[in-house]
Amino acid sequence: MNQSKQLNKVQGRNMWRFWVFSVIGIICFFVPMTINGSRTILVDHVHLGVRALLGDLMPYAALIMISMGAILPIVRKDFQQSLTEAVIVIFKLLGAIIGVMYVFKIGPSILFQPDYGPFLFEKLMLPLSVLIPIGAVALSLLVGYGLLEFIGVLMQPVMRPIFKTPGKSAVDAVASFVGSYSLGLLITNRVYKNGMYNKKEAVIIATGFSTVSATFMVIVARTLDLMAYWNLYFWLCLIITFIVTAISAHLPPISKESEAYYEGQEGEKEIEVTGSRIRAAWNAAKAQSHQSLPLPKNIWVNVRDGLEMTIAILPSILSIGFLGLLLANFTPVIDWLSYIFYPIVMLFPIQDQALLAKASAISIIEMFLPSLLVAKATLEVKFVVAITSVSAIIFFSALVPCILATDIKIPIWKLIVIWFIRVTLTLLITIPISLLIF
Repeated sequence: MNQSKQLNKVQGRNMWRFWVFSVIGIICFFVPMTINGSRTILVDHVHLGVRALLGDLMPYAALIMISMGAILPIVRKDFQQSLTEAVIVIFKLLGAIIGVMYVFKIGPSILFQPDYGPFLFEKLMLPLSVLIPIGAVALSLLVGYGLLEFIGVLMQPVMRPIFKTPGKSAVDAVASFVGSYSLGLLITNRVYKNGMYNKKEAVIIATGFSTVSATFMVIVARTLDLMAYWNLYFWLCLIITFIVTAISAHLPPISKESEAYYEGQEGEKEIEVTGSRIRAAWNAAKAQSHQSLPLPKNIWVNVRDGLEMTIAILPSILSIGFLGLLLANFTPVIDWLSYIFYPIVMLFPIQDQALLAKASAISIIEMFLPSLLVAKATLEVKFVVAITSVSAIIFFSALVPCILATDIKIPIWKLIVIWFIRVTLTLLITIPISLLIF
């Protein structure tokens, strides 16, 4: 008993790391602040500052990362692992070629049209090349010193029965909405590799919580002239996205996922709380903080993972995004794909049904494309599309390469099935609400 009390005192003295690092991490990720007239989270401010500091060198820095992302898989001979890996390597090589052509201004004129190269490079390549590594530094403060364990125990009664995930997955959800899906996936991958999530839980979190950030939602709302309804849009989007995640978690293919832990680890079981939940949460935080890595080592581990993810996703995002835009604008493939949503859309007396079905289908390529497609549609259609493009979560220009770059290993066919389920559920929920409101 005396030893136990003594240990609690020792852990109690060490809790300054929990308070200091967790508070700084929370401020970095979750507290919007206005700097130089721009209001966003601190991680985003730092990312913008780094880009401004690099100035004209920024595209070349991004191109170096893109090139590394294309060369490393060839050096490691990833293409020998499976057909999927071979295809991904080809896309990465193509991404590097597109990147070189764009930066050095050579190649076909279509690459330099605003909706193609400039959109992909300025809106995706440049932000992601800086945001993920910068976010990884802040992430080292948020993960590892007890905050995940504290929130995990507190949120267990909510997350486990509704989403089939541990309480600590609530941090992933908030990080994605306030930060970005790339940062959310970075957290998910780190926690999964540490044996705190099993495969099934990691799949639910990666495909259900790793949505685009609130900042990107502002861009969608502005594009569709929905800023007058911002609070309504944001909160409905948040609620509907998580309702869809809760339902999807109980349906195949997710419900059939393996519950094994990464590389055969025994896995960290959630604490069974019998007394005070707050006291149990605090004890879990103390235990983690006491055994956590020194800050420099923790930062190094997370930054290394962040850089690996960055160079892994950039070339494939560029190539898949570019090909997807060509597919949408110059072939009838998306029109054919839209037919799968006709039976759902036709259930409701909403205008522009064919356009809504096409916008829903095109969300699998890039989440911003549906907004461009319905920019001149009726208000209720724009509202449905604005929510669906976020709630769908799965899209090939960015999130799919991000997921494939993690250690979670979700097959592409499974991601497509999950996307279809999410879009279908979102339409069934959102269309009636939109018709009632507008």
